[in-house]
Amino acid sequence: MSDLRFHWFLPTQGDGRGLIETGEAPPAGIAGGLREPSIAYLSRIASAAEDLGFEAALTPTGGWCDDAWVVTAMLCETSERLKFLVAFRPGLVSPTLAAQMAATFQWHSRGRLLLNVVTGGDGGEQRAFGDFLGKEERYVRTGEFLAIVGRLWEGETVDHAGEHLRVEGARIHRLPDPRPGIYFGGSSPAGIEVAAAHADVYLTWGEPPAAVAEKIDRVAAAAAERGREVRFGIRLHTISRDTAAAAWAEAERLLASVPAATIAQVQARLRESESEGQRRMLDLHGGSRDGLEVYPNLWAGVGLGRGGAGTALVGSHAEVAARIEEYAEAGIEEFVLSGYPHLEELYWVGEGVLPLLERRGLWRAPGAAELAFAGGREGTAVPFAVGAER
Repeated sequence: MSDLRFHWFLPTQGDGRGLIETGEAPPAGIAGGLREPSIAYLSRIASAAEDLGFEAALTPTGGWCDDAWVVTAMLCETSERLKFLVAFRPGLVSPTLAAQMAATFQWHSRGRLLLNVVTGGDGGEQRAFGDFLGKEERYVRTGEFLAIVGRLWEGETVDHAGEHLRVEGARIHRLPDPRPGIYFGGSSPAGIEVAAAHADVYLTWGEPPAAVAEKIDRVAAAAAERGREVRFGIRLHTISRDTAAAAWAEAERLLASVPAATIAQVQARLRESESEGQRRMLDLHGGSRDGLEVYPNLWAGVGLGRGGAGTALVGSHAEVAARIEEYAEAGIEEFVLSGYPHLEELYWVGEGVLPLLERRGLWRAPGAAELAFAGGREGTAVPFAVGAER
């Protein structure tokens, strides 16, 4: 089992103490309220992620959040080591321009770009952006897009006349160094075919380990047929605390903060999604508040209040670490995590869970050798402390 990699999430839609933030101020004496996704606030999250040993931060894409390219380009100037896993939709930009954007970002960020390619599972949202292709056609276009981009990154001059994309004499003046890793998710057969052909890391949402292992086997087999190997990652929320009781109390608080009418509205909208992954998330909870622990420490309550990744690892730090190890045994090597609020939960995981995984030999912080040499990971001497010189 190789060293695991951990990434966090940047809430470019805003942050807060609830699953859903309405923007309304809480009553006096109650902590909370919407935290605007300012560069100052997102920089705090990025800096904390760097300090705690996370490798990258995922930024979402959609009409409900700020643009990932613009935000992360700004955050590169406020961070030093953290990579940015930029989510984008290939149907909304030409492959030549996307290849150029990625190369430019990679050059100016000194190699800190990763790409999360999102084909799009909500037809209504796609049409709002001017994309009127059906789901299967979108996957075909994504495959063409990634093939063109890959050739451009190799320095080729590309002529391509496909079913959905056409370029002539396409080339870029600067090649990305290193080439950005391609992260891709898709649970349908068409999605798995694209992943097998083009992805460096296949991302899945948090289902029970057996279901994740089955999906890993399918993607790995499809990639092997093409002579390729793919790494595997998982997208999960976390509610990790010093005790299991405290973690489950927080899970209940989060769910209680979402009105029943809001849950019904969200579930009705999500049932219209064309995404196979979204359907699998819905199947875990069935729209009910009952039986939400669908596997030990795997809680489907997040999916009642929001779309996309709908499960959280809930429990003591030791329990969360044990579930992470179980996913690793199933073949997962990268974990994209998040929590509410994202800044506070980042510390719960970074201070509570990652050290346990480090002791088990499953994780090493980026730059750990340098820190160990300086004494940073073994503890820093506190000036004037009793016995500090012993």
